[in-house]
Amino acid sequence: MTAASRRRIPEATVARLPLYYRALMETGERQVATISSERLAELAGVNAAKVRKDLSYLGSYGTRGVGYDVEYLLHEISRELGLTRDWPVAIVGIGNLGRALANYRGFGARGFRVEVLIDADPALVGHRIGELAVVSIDDLDEVVREHSIAIGILATPASAAQDVADRLVAAGVTSILNFAPAVCSVPEGVSMRKVDLAIELQILSFYQLRRATSGATPPRERAG
Repeated sequence: MTAASRRRIPEATVARLPLYYRALMETGERQVATISSERLAELAGVNAAKVRKDLSYLGSYGTRGVGYDVEYLLHEISRELGLTRDWPVAIVGIGNLGRALANYRGFGARGFRVEVLIDADPALVGHRIGELAVVSIDDLDEVVREHSIAIGILATPASAAQDVADRLVAAGVTSILNFAPAVCSVPEGVSMRKVDLAIELQILSFYQLRRATSGATPPRERAG
């Protein structure tokens, strides 16, 4: 393990590494060999000083007048994000959102293998989505252990989210991505990321309102 990989990387930097990774992937697809911190910052939506600081945690400092080697930097970020190995994933809750996530091909391309689909509805059990058959929530513990699931994706109704999170943790899952419209608690040593689409829309609403009210006529308020 290198000194850079042993160094603690701030959470804010970790959150930006996927932005750099995506920008570098797009750059590499255009067969561009090097990229400046300014260009990478522009593509990632941050400032160049922040890019240079973030990448210094990886031990990457670029070359003055040349910039960063795209292929090498992709490798470094992939290694730090754990994208150089496959992570088995289970999706719990196969409603509209869970089904869409199960059909998304981008997971596999980035090293996240959806291995198990789980639902509480007996009518869905056995139904195939792509190559996978939905299994019963009653078998969660067994299939999670059988497939060595590393990451669980919650796409359940709010009322079931905490119970399912508890069961995933009890089965040995230590990373959970929560799409359910509920706040769940997990014990120390388990990582949970919350994806709240309503909150993201509310943030967009804030900026949309700012733009609208900077003109002559504010938008009409809804009743209620």
